[in-house]
Amino acid sequence: SDLARHQRVHVEEKPYQCLECGKRFPQSSHLAKNQCFHPGEKPYWCSECGKSFISSSKLAHQQHIHTGVRSHRCSECGKSFTRSSNLFQHQVIHAEEKPHRCSECGKSFTRSSNLFQHQVIHAEEKPHRCSECGKSFTRSSNLFQHQVIHAEEKPHRCSECGKSFTRSSNLFQHQVIHAEEKPHRCSECGKSFTRSSNLFQHQVIHAEEKPHRCSECGKSFTRSSNLFQHQVIHAEEKPHRCSECGKSFTRSSNLFQHQVIHAEEKPHRCSECGKSFTRSSHLTQHQVIHTRKHP
Repeated sequence: SDLARHQRVHVEEKPYQCLECGKRFPQSSHLAKNQCFHPGEKPYWCSECGKSFISSSKLAHQQHIHTGVRSHRCSECGKSFTRSSNLFQHQVIHAEEKPHRCSECGKSFTRSSNLFQHQVIHAEEKPHRCSECGKSFTRSSNLFQHQVIHAEEKPHRCSECGKSFTRSSNLFQHQVIHAEEKPHRCSECGKSFTRSSNLFQHQVIHAEEKPHRCSECGKSFTRSSNLFQHQVIHAEEKPHRCSECGKSFTRSSNLFQHQVIHAEEKPHRCSECGKSFTRSSHLTQHQVIHTRKHP
């Protein structure tokens, strides 16, 4: 076209060179005019193969040979050439004319239609999927750049592991993972957690909520049922027995505290030694000792 010929003026390469004098020209017509200054030479130059002729008829015959033999096609504008070198020279025109860029692979095109045809290649080649919004990409680097968008958009946080999501539905799907992964169980209320740190934070809730205290060992519980289950442990572990009332305890300290109750409750006194007892039966058993001393 006229525009293409005009733009050739500005290309610094000047691909048309005179084989006689070495002078270069941006257009084939300029080269032809120059060759006229070489008497008895070949001013008619074929732009396809570079061959020169002494008459225009012979040039026309030569150009007829090239018809349909243009295997080198420009992917940008569709123009074809007989030589790869000619195609290369032509492509210089498009070097800085590619405003249509593929977001998948970065390749640029001069026409939006060419970009559209190219993007079909990537239609089924997107193995890198965003876990936040589901958008897929051909390159992991593109996925990474995309994920920056979601960096500050994750209001939905998992209470189990702390991972955040942009959508509540994504959080719900994630939480299924933890459904059967809660080995850390609270002994107070039975709630389970995936992490021991989460269990510890939870147990703070129960710190001041333990009204049910074990009289045997002093341990406290939030629920009476938990206390009952705990007391089973002490059922057969009471070696410390009160001589006054027969009650047994797991610890000697508990027995001592208990015996204080009986300190002022001993109405049954032995006339022989002055020792007192809370029960008359205990006094009778005691007095047997003195009977043996006085036959």
